[in-house]
Amino acid sequence: MSDRIYVGTRKGLFTIERRGGAKPTWEISQPSFLGDNIPMLLPDRRDGTIYAAISLGHFGQKLHRSTDGGKTWEEIAVPVYPPLPEGASPDLCPMRKVPIPWSLELIWSLEAGGANEPGTLWCGTNPGGLFRSRDRGASWEIIRPLWDMPERKLWFGGGMDTPGIHSVCVNPKNPAHVSVGISCGGVWATRDAGATWACKASGMRNAYTPPGQAEDPNTQDVHRITQSPSNPDLLWAQHHNGIFRSTDGSNSWQEIPTAGPSTFGFAVAVHPKDGNTAWFVPAMIDQRRVPVDGKVVVTRTRDGGKTFDVLSNGLPQQNAYDIAFRHALDVDPTGTRLAMGSTTGSLWVSENQGDSWTNVSEHLPPVYCVRFG
Repeated sequence: MSDRIYVGTRKGLFTIERRGGAKPTWEISQPSFLGDNIPMLLPDRRDGTIYAAISLGHFGQKLHRSTDGGKTWEEIAVPVYPPLPEGASPDLCPMRKVPIPWSLELIWSLEAGGANEPGTLWCGTNPGGLFRSRDRGASWEIIRPLWDMPERKLWFGGGMDTPGIHSVCVNPKNPAHVSVGISCGGVWATRDAGATWACKASGMRNAYTPPGQAEDPNTQDVHRITQSPSNPDLLWAQHHNGIFRSTDGSNSWQEIPTAGPSTFGFAVAVHPKDGNTAWFVPAMIDQRRVPVDGKVVVTRTRDGGKTFDVLSNGLPQQNAYDIAFRHALDVDPTGTRLAMGSTTGSLWVSENQGDSWTNVSEHLPPVYCVRFG
């Protein structure tokens, strides 16, 4: 099992380590970038490098990497958008009718390339650009075929003002097959390492759109997608409108109609060895964005969404208003240990697939990203 958790928060990156003994405990071993906003992390299991994105407001976006477990860090390059072509009109958000910039606003996803692609990284950003590095972040290239798709101009922001790529799924059996989740732009996939792309959100629906537009695949408000490492044709999506599942490599999606107190939420994690087992963190939809009935729970399916367990042991069940953001739930490579962080600074760990939870901290800054080392 993984005995180290990296937690990206509103005010720093925290390393949490499991200490042995008769009663093992989880303890904060070291903070990094204290006071800075850490929206995204990547512990690269291929070589042990840790990557951390830092959002510094009007000072811009930064990337750092560490090769010694987070003890020291070096700044590396950030993705850079190409200039708007001379004479071209700015892209306008179809919802807000304001310009969508050709500049980096947020690093929203970081993922490693295939096992046979040392140094390859993928980075999803706001306002909707996908980037690739082949040299461990020393340089980045924008994936122009996706950025130049005419359909991109129909993407719009959900909770943010601009569209963003928050999920990047690299097929472990074929790293040229990459799927990305976009809010609000649906699911797009390439099978030739980014040379060509196709929209793959058939079967999803936006209940809040005008009649006739609900099933438009290019404007789906996907909150998070994950891919089964053991069966890459199986993907799970937490969508604004509910939970969806694909069994054919995202060519089609089926809605899961019921799952505990709610099918709305942001986070989803899939078991690394059993694609039919997945976890979600439900909440009330739209303006409220709080747990249903003030109770923090995790829902789990072990049969591909046919049935769900509602897991609450060790989680607050009264007057609790914790929300788990889309990157704040993770499962370790064994599929047994989970970690979850909340917007109110709590961090919980489960040692038994979510049957029970232990509170590690109640006093972290708001948690944006949780990942096992």
